Amino acid sequence: MRYIWHYRSPLGGITLAGDGENLTGLWFDGQKYFAAGLPKTYTEQELPVFTLAAKWLDIYFSGREPGFTPPVALHGSPFRMAVWEILQQIPYGRTATYRQIAQILAQKMGKAAISAQAVGGAVGHNPVSVIVPCHRVVGCSGSLTGYAGGLDKKAALLRLEGADMSRLFFPRGQKGG
Repeated sequence: MRYIWHYRSPLGGITLAGDGENLTGLWFDGQKYFAAGLPKTYTEQELPVFTLAAKWLDIYFSGREPGFTPPVALHGSPFRMAVWEILQQIPYGRTATYRQIAQILAQKMGKAAISAQAVGGAVGHNPVSVIVPCHRVVGCSGSLTGYAGGLDKKAALLRLEGADMSRLFFPRGQKGG
């Protein structure tokens, strides 16, 4: 059985999904790939995992590092799972580039190189945004690119964490908050 619950954040509505024990999805309402992987039938119900995720989000949106992670169950290809594991190692308030993640992954897999674009695809399909911090990944030039929730939210999340925004910018033709 799959479950959903709703959370109101300062950046808008968030939909949480879970399997009863673990958080399996967290999306800003209406974002790209919204509810990807969620079956057509589900039950809207408050569960302990959603209460814990809401507590995490309350602490996070108050501008503090939560210090714990609710139980999360990610499902994806081995490549995506490897990328999402690296995302979870990016410290609060810091950023990494798609290229850096590709280099870490190549080293772990014993390959000469992995495409930063392939990493970008995996980052963009992260089903548990914010808690699995895909917003902390930026272009190697400092471009705030590639956030399914919207670049304005990506910038707001990084500002909330106190990340150094001095070298970061919005791509030409894009604007943010």
